[in-house]
Amino acid sequence: MVIAVVVLTILLSYIVGKIGKNRKFGFWGYFFCSIFLTPLIGLLLVLASDPRPKTS
Repeated sequence: MVIAVVVLTILLSYIVGKIGKNRKFGFWGYFFCSIFLTPLIGLLLVLASDPRPKTS
């Protein structure tokens, strides 16, 4: 049961990271925020963040 919760948390954190890859902190930033906090809070951080600035 504990293994299933850990695997589900990692999977959801990966999805949050993929959603946030073009945001301010990038994939790894949101992935680790989701791991250390919760995937729900990570998703809220992604939705509240600004897009990554365009470089020309």
